[in-house]
Amino acid sequence: MPQLGIAEEETRAASIKNVVVAGATGQTGSRVFERLVAQNFVTTGGVRNVAKASKSLQGNLKQLDVVEDSIDSLTETLKGADGLIIACGMNPGKNLLRMSAAAHEVDNLGTCKLISAAKNAGIKKVAMVSSILTDGRAWGQENSPRFVATNAFGGALDEKLVSEKFLRASGLDYTIVRPGGLKAKTPTGELFINSENTLNSGEISRDLVADVSIACLNDPKSSNKVLEIFEDEGKPAKVFNGLVM
Repeated sequence: MPQLGIAEEETRAASIKNVVVAGATGQTGSRVFERLVAQNFVTTGGVRNVAKASKSLQGNLKQLDVVEDSIDSLTETLKGADGLIIACGMNPGKNLLRMSAAAHEVDNLGTCKLISAAKNAGIKKVAMVSSILTDGRAWGQENSPRFVATNAFGGALDEKLVSEKFLRASGLDYTIVRPGGLKAKTPTGELFINSENTLNSGEISRDLVADVSIACLNDPKSSNKVLEIFEDEGKPAKVFNGLVM
């Protein structure tokens, strides 16, 4: 595919206004959904149970289950949208014995199905929320405390890496957002954006993860890149005003 010029790239990025959020009931996904609605995007929340989700989310919701739905079904759900934010991740519930199975089903196989559906549906841009150290083995971090602790949950990092690679090979315009440890509270430090395979520690507010994921849709600087993000607690928090890379 020929490379786009800067003006063409900006025009394409600026056209992303109809967005599906996969995992819209999650702690990060719900923040993404609410911000997109507030910013006047045409927004669809992809949820496993519409009736249940409608009790906490106000807006357009569609059934989307990356485990149970076929690629064809997921394609139908995504048709008409031009952007997709993937904010879903495994949740084994109370059955900790299913962590490995859940991570494989959701973070690996299910997410890959969703990416295939996005391509079939003509999605122009995919932003996927992943995690720092997803590719930790590639730069000697497999024994680092954060990698060991995170991957202990069903091999989640190894499963996420499969879908990351699948997205990168898909031909879709993508941004992979790898946050540090997730915090429910509002930001207390300045957002720091780094290149891939550089961060092995740090935390970040889910609010900032949502802001960055949305900004990736319309910022050509993030095209086909991996962004690793955390909060620099040594500097005061700032109001988010776009990606500074």
